[in-house]
Amino acid sequence: MAGTSRETKVNRPAARRRPARTATERPASRRRRPAGESPYHHGDLHDALLAAAERVLERDGLPGLTLRAVAREAGVSHAAPTHHFGDLTGLLSELAAIGFRRFNEAMIAAGNTETLPLMKAMARAKAYVAYAQARPGMYGLMFRTERLDMTRPSLHEAATASFEGLATAVRLSRNEKVTGEALEKLSLEQAAAIARAWSLVHGFTTLLLDGRLKDILHRLPEGTGVDQLLDAMLRSTVPRPPAS
Repeated sequence: MAGTSRETKVNRPAARRRPARTATERPASRRRRPAGESPYHHGDLHDALLAAAERVLERDGLPGLTLRAVAREAGVSHAAPTHHFGDLTGLLSELAAIGFRRFNEAMIAAGNTETLPLMKAMARAKAYVAYAQARPGMYGLMFRTERLDMTRPSLHEAATASFEGLATAVRLSRNEKVTGEALEKLSLEQAAAIARAWSLVHGFTTLLLDGRLKDILHRLPEGTGVDQLLDAMLRSTVPRPPAS
């Protein structure tokens, strides 16, 4: 019986060990990404983070704009924004600098569509409001001074250029010659003219974005809207020639 038992046993082959997977055979999800396969080229991550920050800002508002939210939006580690900008103030300041540069470019382009100084100033004012309507989050950030580091070179340069553009437009509309030195010191009358123009456009923009002009707009004649209201406001500030 014992001999018969041995003869009837099934001879099972010895279990073979599977060879270890090479790096190329590992699942893609576990494989380390080679340096050349990085989603960002060298230096691009800085700009990608700012683009992500702008998307978060316009979608979730300033309260939702955090370093972690930006990292999540960009699909990178939460430490990446800190590495590039230091802290949230640094990130917001660089983002505001981009806003001011675009803001100024839009007003310059609008002013270039006109030839008369007065019409140039009015075109710039309309571009001011249009920019804020198109990018309310960015516009709001640009004027939240308490959240920004205005000494940061990129932001200081962009904000200064924006102010000088406004001052130049106002002074040209007053038929005054403008040079770099002339903007360094202003007379009280010149300063008042610049502040008046800025207050009018900025105040109008703020009321518009906050929805506080709805009552006025609802009372306007049919077919009259924001553009016509702004145009009428700007024209009402133009000095009338003395009666003969």
